[in-house]
Parts: sequence; structure tokens; C-alpha cells
Amino acid sequence: MPCPRKSCDFRYRRDDTLSFPASFREIPMSTSWIAERTKAFDSSGIRKAFDLASQLENPINLSIGQPDFDVPEQIRDACVEAVQSRKNGYALTQGMPVLREKLQAQIDAEYGHDDRKVFVCSGTSGGLVLSMMSLVNPGDEVIVFDPFFVMYEPLVSLVGGRSVSIDTYPDFRIDLNKVADAITPRTKLILLNSPANPTGVVATPDEIRGLAELAAERNVALLSDEVYRQFCYDEPFLSPAKVNERTIVIDGFSKSHAMTGWRLGFVHGPAEVIDTMVKIQQYTFVCAPQPAQWAGAAAMDVDIGQYVDAYRLKRDMIVTGLSDTYELVAPGGAFYAFPKAPWGTGTEFVTEAGKQNLLIISGDIFSHQDTHFRLSYAAEDEVIERGIEVLRGLARR
Repeated sequence: MPCPRKSCDFRYRRDDTLSFPASFREIPMSTSWIAERTKAFDSSGIRKAFDLASQLENPINLSIGQPDFDVPEQIRDACVEAVQSRKNGYALTQGMPVLREKLQAQIDAEYGHDDRKVFVCSGTSGGLVLSMMSLVNPGDEVIVFDPFFVMYEPLVSLVGGRSVSIDTYPDFRIDLNKVADAITPRTKLILLNSPANPTGVVATPDEIRGLAELAAERNVALLSDEVYRQFCYDEPFLSPAKVNERTIVIDGFSKSHAMTGWRLGFVHGPAEVIDTMVKIQQYTFVCAPQPAQWAGAAAMDVDIGQYVDAYRLKRDMIVTGLSDTYELVAPGGAFYAFPKAPWGTGTEFVTEAGKQNLLIISGDIFSHQDTHFRLSYAAEDEVIERGIEVLRGLARR
């Protein structure tokens, strides 16, 4: 039976393919299809750096936070063994026992909390998404420290929350009085990242303890992003979960074991929160890749001390090479530095650096200010040396 309206009178060709009327094919897709929540943020500037890097020949790439060492052989072998032994189906939503139980034993030994549970997620980014979906209602406020990891504010917006930014310039230290003043009846969550991306700054023990105690006192959730915890160069790592038993911790294998493409993270915290995240994972990510989980269990037995030592030396190269020409807070962890642009805005400076084949990231990607830029020293020493040479030349302009 033909469609009553001529414009939608679809017909079949002789080859049984469906033919659409020309008038239908000319109708543009309506922008009204796009959800309003997606308009609260733009594509990541880091992704744009990826695109630019692909267009340059032999760039001096200090832009991307991806370890330059390969996944250790023991971990690769464990993944191959999992694949060859047909461990390729869906994993349990909460994580396979081979990894989850090993993580739980390690967490119990470190914290000794009666109510601390872990589950395996699809990367630490997946853990962040699930955390926001599980904790933040529309209109809730989330405190973030500026500069911040590029995903934090967009994810808060995505779930209808409101980011409350606390300025930490110029030394990137946490002012507990500012935090206390920023807490309102709408505050649901404080988001901490130490060692930090993009600054490389490690929060002091006093900052960690003070923040943990304040969150507990005000009954505000504290989410600690600890994906760089292995990369602390000058002092031992301290988690706020040591002080506040209700702290929710996000961690993973991407940075510590160079497994960025394997999408393997984990979250631990109060059982009620973790159970909620697992429930939402069931209807979103479903599970983390099963072969990667068997590899993750092997990764827990791999000593990465040699890589940490190597990155400490790379950090020292950056500090020594730039401190006399740039305003730079020496990073105590992760593998980033966040110098102040010596002239112009951060965006203008980064654009000029790109003309000299040097890829770095403008600070406004991570901040409400456009005064700094981020560089990653997760690169070969020769690339770092070339980058320092270009940056010193740019500073003298």
C-alpha cells in the first residue's frame, strides 16, 4: 500500500534495494536531534593535538600523556595466554575473580577498612563516568581544583551538576580555607587528583589530611583520582583514604604499566557506592575486557621501579633545562610540567611552538586561565632535549 504522502512513497528497485524519494534524501538532519547536555563542552584539545601530530613529519611531541616504555613482556604474555586459552567472552560486570580478588586483598592490606570494596572498570575514565553518574544529581555542586584534568568539568556538566572551581595559582597548592568557604548545602563531591595532571604537583600530607578531614566533617564525598600514584619522585604517596574511610579511589594500569589502550581501571570505596557503580556499568560499559583483566592480574606482580626512576631523571631534565627561563613549579609526580608562557597567552605561545614542530598543550584546556602550557616528559630523552632547546629559544623572543 503506497504512503498517503507522496514525499514518503518508498519503492523497491528490481535489485530489491530500497529507493528513497529525492525530496526525502534532500532533508538535512535536524540539529534538534542533538542532546543539550553535549553542548556544554567541546572536543578535547588533547585530541586535536593527536590530529596535529599525525600531520607533522618527525614532530617534537611533548603533548600526550602516554608512557614511552612498552607494556612489560610478562603482562603481554599473560594477555596472549588469555586469548589463546579462549578467555575472550564477556567478563563479570564487577570484574573477574583473578583480578578483582587480588585487588581486594591488596586494598585490604593497605587500608584495613571494614567497608571498602573494589570493582574493575573500563579504564580510569570509565571509573570517572560511573562515579559522576552514581553520585551527582542535577544541580549538585562538585568542587574541582584549577588547573584540572580535562575530563572533570565536562563530566560534571554531562550529569547535570555544577562545577565549583577553586583557583590554585600560582603554586598549585590547596588552600583548605578556600575549600571550606566553597562548600554549600548543594556540595556533593570534592574531586582530588594527586599527583596531578596537568601540573605534576603532589599534594602535601597536610593538604591531604586537611581535605580528607574537611570532607568527613561536612559529609561531602571525596573522590581521589590516583592513576599517577606510582609516579611520586620526592616523597611517599599518601591517599586521603588513609584518613577518611569514606574516600572513593580511582586507579588503573594505564600510566603505571603503559596499558593505555587496554582500558583497565578499578575503583574502591564504600560498598554502597561501589555496588551502585557496578549496577550502572552493567547497563553502560558492561565490563572491562576479559583478556586485559588476566593481564592486569599479572601486572600486579611486575616491578615498575625502573620506569619510575627513569621518569624522575626525565623530570630533572625538564626542571634543569627550563627553570632559569620559565616560571615553573617543579613537578613532584606524574610526568607533566606546567610552565607559564613567557609572553602572550598560553594559546598564542603553543601556536608559535607548533610552527617550530614542537607539540605542547595550551593551559586553557585544563583551566579557566590561559597563561600556561602543559608538556609531557613521557618521551625519549633525545626528544625532551630537542623540546628544551626549542622552548629556550622561544623564551628569548
